[in-house]
Amino acid sequence: MTQDVKSWLESFGLHKYVQAFAENEIDFVALPRLTEEDLKELGLPIGARRKLQAAIETLPQHGSPPSTTTEVQPPQVPADAEHRQLTVMFCDLADSTTLSQQLDPEDLRDVNRAYQDACKSAIERYEGYVAKYMGDGVLAYFGYPQAHEDDAERAILAGLAVADSVPALREDLDLGVRVGIATGSVVVGDLIGEGASQESAVVGETPNLAARLQSMAVKNSVVIAPGTHTLTGRGFEYEDLGENPLKGFAEPVHAWRVIAPVASESRFEATRRGRLTPLVGRAHEIGLLFERWEQSKEGDGQVVLLSGEAGIGKSRMTDALRERAEKDVSIQLRYQCSSYHRNSVLHPVIEHLERALQFDGKDTSDTKLDKLESLLTERASDVATAAPLFASLMSIPSQERYPFTEISPEQQKNQTLEALAIQVEALSYRHPVLLIFEDAHWADPTSIELLQILVSRVQTVPVLVVITYRSEFNPSWTGLNHLTTLTLNRFTRSLAVELVEKVAGDKSLPDEVLDQIIEKTDGIPVFVEELTKTVLESGQLTEEGNRHVSQGPLNDMAIPSTLHDSLMARLDHLGKVKEVAQTASAIGREFEYDLLADISALSTSELDQALDRLVGAELVFPRNRLREGGYLFKHALIQSAAYGTLLKSTRQELHTRIAEALVKRFPEQVETKPELLAHHYNAAGLIEPAIDCWTKAGDIALSRFAITEALTHLQTALELLIALPETLDRTKKELALQSMMGVANVVKLGAGSVEAERAYSRARDLCQQSDDTSSMFPILWGLWRVPMARGELQKAKGLADQLLDAAGKTEDAAYLLEAHHSQWSTRFWLGELNLARQHTDSGLAIYDPEQHGTHATIYGGHDPGLCGLFFNAWTLWLLGYPDTALESNRRAFKLALHLSKESFRNYTAVWGSLLSTLRSEPHPEQAELIRYAAFIERNPSTFDLNDQCAALVHQGSDRVRRGELDEGITLLRQGLSLQPEAELRLRPFYLYLLAEAVSVAGEMNEALDFLQQAVNVLRKSDENWWESAIHRLTGEILLAQHSGAEKQAETLFLQAIDVAQAQNAKSLELRAATSLARLWLLQTKTDQARGLLAPIFNWFTEGFETTDLRAAKTLLDELH
Repeated sequence: MTQDVKSWLESFGLHKYVQAFAENEIDFVALPRLTEEDLKELGLPIGARRKLQAAIETLPQHGSPPSTTTEVQPPQVPADAEHRQLTVMFCDLADSTTLSQQLDPEDLRDVNRAYQDACKSAIERYEGYVAKYMGDGVLAYFGYPQAHEDDAERAILAGLAVADSVPALREDLDLGVRVGIATGSVVVGDLIGEGASQESAVVGETPNLAARLQSMAVKNSVVIAPGTHTLTGRGFEYEDLGENPLKGFAEPVHAWRVIAPVASESRFEATRRGRLTPLVGRAHEIGLLFERWEQSKEGDGQVVLLSGEAGIGKSRMTDALRERAEKDVSIQLRYQCSSYHRNSVLHPVIEHLERALQFDGKDTSDTKLDKLESLLTERASDVATAAPLFASLMSIPSQERYPFTEISPEQQKNQTLEALAIQVEALSYRHPVLLIFEDAHWADPTSIELLQILVSRVQTVPVLVVITYRSEFNPSWTGLNHLTTLTLNRFTRSLAVELVEKVAGDKSLPDEVLDQIIEKTDGIPVFVEELTKTVLESGQLTEEGNRHVSQGPLNDMAIPSTLHDSLMARLDHLGKVKEVAQTASAIGREFEYDLLADISALSTSELDQALDRLVGAELVFPRNRLREGGYLFKHALIQSAAYGTLLKSTRQELHTRIAEALVKRFPEQVETKPELLAHHYNAAGLIEPAIDCWTKAGDIALSRFAITEALTHLQTALELLIALPETLDRTKKELALQSMMGVANVVKLGAGSVEAERAYSRARDLCQQSDDTSSMFPILWGLWRVPMARGELQKAKGLADQLLDAAGKTEDAAYLLEAHHSQWSTRFWLGELNLARQHTDSGLAIYDPEQHGTHATIYGGHDPGLCGLFFNAWTLWLLGYPDTALESNRRAFKLALHLSKESFRNYTAVWGSLLSTLRSEPHPEQAELIRYAAFIERNPSTFDLNDQCAALVHQGSDRVRRGELDEGITLLRQGLSLQPEAELRLRPFYLYLLAEAVSVAGEMNEALDFLQQAVNVLRKSDENWWESAIHRLTGEILLAQHSGAEKQAETLFLQAIDVAQAQNAKSLELRAATSLARLWLLQTKTDQARGLLAPIFNWFTEGFETTDLRAAKTLLDELH
């Protein structure tokens, strides 16, 4: 039963005022509203007033009569433990030892009971949870089992109420209390004890911190920790207590004493909910988007980079643009990136295609291909070209309908990107295209390459590309005429107010609720939207016409101080349904119904009801009307908040079940996207299967030439490998990973990179540890490439000899081919031309394009046949066979056409031009050089710096030979600036080309400086093949500078002849002899000149139409 006011007053020793209260009709509703002036009018002195005010503080919040029952049932708490951000309050009765000496046991019991009741009443008034009574101590939680947006503030208000009420409990005693409050991350929820004595255990340092803080508080005060102060800093007045050493804490803790709340406006709420909130504000921004759309429709293609923090309204802006575009005859393409698929190749494209194709679970491969062809036909694509590429991308078998053509992973990737870009262009010829690419900060690297292509191409077609992203993404496409950067800023107060009213169905809210929403959301639109909906769900507002009103005194509502707290409050409100959201969150932001059903403990009907509630609460959305279409969390942050509550053990259990379900129910997805299964194995703590899946994912990415993704997958696997015991199996796993890491690093960073060397060196050590001789050869080959790229040719020579020895022992033709491959390259750069020719002849005799076409993915990234033919051509020219060399070069071009691989075409474009450079002739395939250089410029991440350097240098040299001197010199300088300092191979030759060009431009001193640099490098690296030419050009420039350098020039020409003869480099010997003979002619040493030049000229049996031999013949005619 409940008490009346008379009994209640008497229980506090205020019986003399019963009559005054009765005469003024004061009941329990009026009691909490009595002011200081009211009590004076009733005749209460100061002491009685203070005692009464303290007693009123203990009343329930709505002023209902207190119960006479002493036991209060605890709130319903979840059975399972979970992570929480919790505010903990610890109260301690001050001077309890002194009290025990002053009072007899019965009085002391009454004091303790009154003290505990006062604490309990204040805590529960602010919807806290009394977790435990500990003699004269009280432990309370705010934020569990029900979260509120302002739990830290509630705890402080409750603490202040306790500090005010306890001293007034007994006028005859000097009672006091100390209160400590701390906020932090804890694990909470495991029940201890039985029945009414149950309590929820909290694990973490937060309870201990709260207890330590109360011990430093003065009597009747509240001391808070930094976490609490951060959440409530503007709501209260504080005394800063500075840094304080606390027992059990390694570092001093900053603390504040709370003096009083700061006077502030309170809150108001709104009621209506809508799936798509009407667009508020953004008039300028949306106007700019509409303007760009109009420009695009007229054929002036545009790109808009739309950036802003999470929740700022990027998606709402693109929705408005889509609505606008729908009013026109247009085509819309939308690509959505995912945080779980940052390293899944072209994930947003695949997801877009799958949505567009509407595959059914019963679809056969032929049916899927039929749908794909139909879609491509609708989109005006070249079906024969695009279908097999897109089918491969989506892992649809297509070889029966589209016979397999062997292409490299790199070529397949580039052709796929090209087909996707062409598709957009083709669609734009029918109708203007709006292409929206959302959340680029989560895009995989290959999708970024696609964006680079699209951005560079849309300028002349009716296409608008809108790319949304958060601040952590830094697009490289800036400074283009057709590109607009648009950053969304936070809302002003007036815009936030307007949004609240829209969410509330254009019905007004109480000012105090509205002010609280505006203050807490800090101008982020999604915060405003979500927090307003949370208020509307609280049940504390009712509709009256065109407004919402509160029912009596407004409780502190679950208006969160952060979006996370807001979402947790909404999840808690759903009760058991929250568990479904938590389970789904482990799958990812998007989750399939079948997969969720497979791992959920609920029946089908229970799961359906739970999902309907989540959809009704707008926490998740169905992709379509059929459950089979799957679901999507409304915001990534909703998924993160739900997932963040799960304990590590719970997460591991869920991810284990997800992985098992994926293997059992979705084998196709597991086969084509092993990184998804790897993620779940990883999170489940199942290290070995995770390593295997990451390894497979890396291998697939490597085969598709998606190098960045491959490195990510492989590195993840290597990091996990550390947790395994050191066994032979672990060694083999790491060996496979390090071998692939070596290949990937060579392609991404260059053969001379530290990363490539580290990977191959580790792989070699692992081979030796495991006695795995079968894997050693390709690893040794990778190690040989490191010193080759760095110009450490003597070291490379030693490794090449090891390769030849190892291949000879195995009698494996493939190994023998690659051993000769290493030999012809090493010997050539060293200037050992006869040996280089022997190895090219031997290697090319073994080479079969059908058998050895896959070597590029293991050995050097290029075909050994192409490489052998080019080295053979260069060697033959140096040895004095210019026509035969030209024929070898032509054979290489024919082979490249036969192999029909993009990477080989690029390789041929650069290295096929080197023979023209040696012959001092314009390259007949100049267009290929220009195409390749332009391709690299559009896709720089695909090529290492050496590739970029070579493309520019050879294009520049060709421009110089064509008389385009300034353009050529610029390209030569740009190319050389890109070559990594640690990689010296070919630098002497490149410096020679630049010196030759600037000397023609009249910059003789600079030319000599470049030549000296070239000499310095070749002395360091032993790259001697072009040494003769460097000495000869140095002599020519010295002669051109002044006639007094004849002796110095003669010495250099003789030195050039000596080097050429030692190498048997007849073509270089001819050039040096021609230069010296010309000098001797000027010095009237005609016989000596003829005697020098005639023998070397007469040695030649071919190439008499070349520039060098014609010049020598002309000079010989002058000497007769």
